[in-house]
Amino acid sequence: MLKKLQFLLVVLAAAGCVTKPAAVDAPLSVVGRPDVMEVGPVLHAVNELGQTASFRSGGIDNLFKDAGSPAGSAGAFDHAAGRADVAAQAETQALRASVDHPNLRIILTVTEGLYRVVARRSAGITGMSDLRGKRIGVFEGTSAAYFLHCMLAGAGLSEEDVVLVPLRPREMEPAIAARQVDAVVIWEPESERSLATLGADAIAFSDPLQYRELYNLNTTAEALADPSRRGKIVALVRAVLASGKVAQDRPQEIWPLVSASSGYDLRLVARSWPHHSFPGDLPADVVDVLYAEEQWLAQEHDRRPRSREIIASMIDRSVLEEARR
Repeated sequence: MLKKLQFLLVVLAAAGCVTKPAAVDAPLSVVGRPDVMEVGPVLHAVNELGQTASFRSGGIDNLFKDAGSPAGSAGAFDHAAGRADVAAQAETQALRASVDHPNLRIILTVTEGLYRVVARRSAGITGMSDLRGKRIGVFEGTSAAYFLHCMLAGAGLSEEDVVLVPLRPREMEPAIAARQVDAVVIWEPESERSLATLGADAIAFSDPLQYRELYNLNTTAEALADPSRRGKIVALVRAVLASGKVAQDRPQEIWPLVSASSGYDLRLVARSWPHHSFPGDLPADVVDVLYAEEQWLAQEHDRRPRSREIIASMIDRSVLEEARR
């Protein structure tokens, strides 16, 4: 009897009467640092996409391996393991990763971050040139460190003219409050926290012409060549474009998402928001920004800087063009 049943199933399957259960279509896996303001449009977009996309803590390294970055490495943070399809992170880490992974592709600039040097007036600081010999807290190896490099150079100084104190983001405000450092350089909202703590003793320096952070969506050439994954990535980019407009015009709709993700007070998120813009584009000067930063990174790692052509190959505009259509 069993053999007859097995034979019948084979015949029915051949006739198309019996089919295998449809494979579950996995959601697009998106990772990013959950405690930065720049991620707001990505959080909003994933929320709008529902079950077709998921977000978790992670970084560009998740595009290439299943394990997260080791704690304490340059630019790294503790996050969940697991391979991702898209990673939201600043251009500094994209440049770092692309040395070993030339298949990395930048497909959209979600947010531009306008960083600040926050210093204590009581330390005798009234201008950038006064930082000579001062102790400056900085998250080494990150976009904040590159911003400091650019700001020092604009004042005729270098890292050798100051005392760099390696600090993680949430260590900045306690350090400057305790006078362990004279200034801090970090992204929002930690700059705003430090500024509020110092009150009238605070002074801040910023120059977007020297540097602005490009917080991008990153993926791989292989993911873009896969029709199924590419379709989901295009849908994500389209959703992020819409969410970027919300972030610019109706940010109060995104602040609660960022507050819940980061653990920062909603009022601090709101105060930090004006130091960001949401272009929803690949800026015309994106290659210029990357190529200039490549010179700094190459010197930091004692290697030859890559050519402008190689840097330009990291940019893939086709996804943005498809999303806009």
